[in-house]
Amino acid sequence: MPTTSVLKRLFTVKEYYQMAASGVIAHGERVELIRGEIIKMSPIGRKHAACVDRCNYSFAAKLTGKVVIRIQNPLSLDNTSEPEPDVMLLKYQDDFYESGHPQLSDVLLLIEVADSTIDSERELKIPLYSEDGVAEFWLVDINSACIEVYRYPTVEGYQETFKVYRGQNLSILAFPDVSITVDEILG
Repeated sequence: MPTTSVLKRLFTVKEYYQMAASGVIAHGERVELIRGEIIKMSPIGRKHAACVDRCNYSFAAKLTGKVVIRIQNPLSLDNTSEPEPDVMLLKYQDDFYESGHPQLSDVLLLIEVADSTIDSERELKIPLYSEDGVAEFWLVDINSACIEVYRYPTVEGYQETFKVYRGQNLSILAFPDVSITVDEILG
């Protein structure tokens, strides 16, 4: 039986924004551009929303004036990827990135919160963030009540990975003296 390959039409960030401006992508439609493909995002459930809010609250309490915290906003990685991580900790910038979306060099930590999307986060986001050089990434797994930590990216994947559970603490590479408990994030 002959094999067939599927040819895909991949998009650039510029084309992605043109589609949004022209109405091809509806205003408010939950999508993101990953490696040239427009990926539909799942609706945000109450547990997911609460977890993102807890991240925001905890980081704001501990890092005010040291970082810019962005919630579900775009990150320009390259010409074909502009994901919208749930939480981004960015180098502090006085204009809060009004002059342009943050770039990879601005990222201190990315966090994705997942319940129903845990497999796609692992398959799509972890390799993308590692290949693009995101220094530290946390995947908050609501169902397993843990945080998967990924550090030291290479093109083959992250060199250091570990899980932390309720009752445990962790810190951010960029702020090793700032302790966050898993319970602060998971509730």
